[in-house]
Amino acid sequence: MTQQSYGAGAGGEAGGAPGPRTFVERLVGALKLDATVYEEVEHDKDAIGQAAGVVGLAGIANAIAAIGTLGAEGMVAGLVGCFVGWLAWTAVVWLIGVRMFGHTSDFEELLRTLGFVFAPQILLVLALIPVLVLQAILGVAVLAMTLVAFIRAVRQALDVDTGRAFFVSAVAVVAYLLVGLVLRGLAGQFA
Repeated sequence: MTQQSYGAGAGGEAGGAPGPRTFVERLVGALKLDATVYEEVEHDKDAIGQAAGVVGLAGIANAIAAIGTLGAEGMVAGLVGCFVGWLAWTAVVWLIGVRMFGHTSDFEELLRTLGFVFAPQILLVLALIPVLVLQAILGVAVLAMTLVAFIRAVRQALDVDTGRAFFVSAVAVVAYLLVGLVLRGLAGQFA
């Protein structure tokens, strides 16, 4: 992948060598589904904190969105669920994309890129608008944006084409859902 000019940012000067974008610039780029954000954070070892920040903001938005329907327990689940989901998705994509299919990436690169996949979920804070139709449209839009972001992040992190990224992502989703069903079944046996 070719490095694109990112303009002035932290470490770069206008008109000079491009530097990495700031956290806010990366967050906005991820919300715009800009694939260059994933490429940039893939190679920026210092971006793990920023990726965690995106996941944390998404968790807060999920928690706020859950207030009306799930109460305090839903808030905690929304926040914790984002971090657990981030780690689980990264592990599944790493196992499938790197270990199973032999693509190039390491766990930390995937962790950074997949952290920024959560950016669209920050928009869930708009679920506070008490119009049910708008909330439903918002939910569908955020899901669609997250899926596109997921495929783009996988494409950049594994250095594959979009078709292969879609395939790896689809296999990862199926594996993730199957593992979840098995774990729920086991939890039901011990409850």
